[in-house]
Amino acid sequence: MKPRLIAIVGTNASGKSAVGLELARRYGGEILSADSRQILRGYDLCSGKVTAEERQAVRHHLLDIADAGTYFSLADYQAQAYAAIDDIVARGKVPFLVGGTGLYVNAVADGYELVDAGPDDALRRRLEGMSAEELVQLLREKTAEVPEFLDLNNKKRLVRACEVLLSGRSLTETRACSPRCDVLKIGVTWERPLLRQRIEERLRKRLEQGMIDEVKQGLDAGVGYDVFYNLGLEYRFIARYLNGEFGSYDEFVEKLRIAIGQFAKRQMTWFRKDPSIHWLDMHGDPVAEASQLIEAFLEIG
Repeated sequence: MKPRLIAIVGTNASGKSAVGLELARRYGGEILSADSRQILRGYDLCSGKVTAEERQAVRHHLLDIADAGTYFSLADYQAQAYAAIDDIVARGKVPFLVGGTGLYVNAVADGYELVDAGPDDALRRRLEGMSAEELVQLLREKTAEVPEFLDLNNKKRLVRACEVLLSGRSLTETRACSPRCDVLKIGVTWERPLLRQRIEERLRKRLEQGMIDEVKQGLDAGVGYDVFYNLGLEYRFIARYLNGEFGSYDEFVEKLRIAIGQFAKRQMTWFRKDPSIHWLDMHGDPVAEASQLIEAFLEIG
């Protein structure tokens, strides 16, 4: 019998972490982060990691497992997630996969068959020497349709996409899957006006808590601007702000808010393609609704 895995997915600022925490606490679970930015050590505010108190309440896995600028592949993430799931299940706990990085969620929940050959250093150096505009042009020359989920402002993602295409593979090919778990997928989001408001409120709060200082400390410690640019979203915009690339603080905040909203839209485009996700009514009692799904899935009662 396959282990049972509960995935809580959704957009930025949707409240999926809070829902996941409450459900994991209620059902004796432990959480695996499915966020490509939360794997990085440090930068807790930039990536929206749960607090130390929340980690004490519910054990978390796959946080702080890589350094900024180091190579960490989807296959690396999947292998560590599988190991964590095996450990959680062996101790009689329920694994909860919580996050908004669609590839991470699908790689584990759907069981992508991945072969990690590692980076081609020579090709990567050549691609990294190109501008973002040149990389986008290369993508358009090599593929009929650039996928909606690809962030064209994230040079790191563009370099990786070009690597994939130049190796003869497709960005949108159907992956072979061998699911290792029985999975219940639960979705968390809000309608666009409310989500926009939540994004604004969370951004303001995290800036007040010192998000800019996190990146400044990294720069002071020797992490290059290019590393933060390639990490995307908050990292990229804060590094650009500290590098004097915005006319004012207010301009920086407004453009970052817009970029986060655009990213959330891409997240929803990705997740909406999966008909197996049960989307919660966030205006009702989402925890109670999710609990009914979980109890039927775990055959409780």
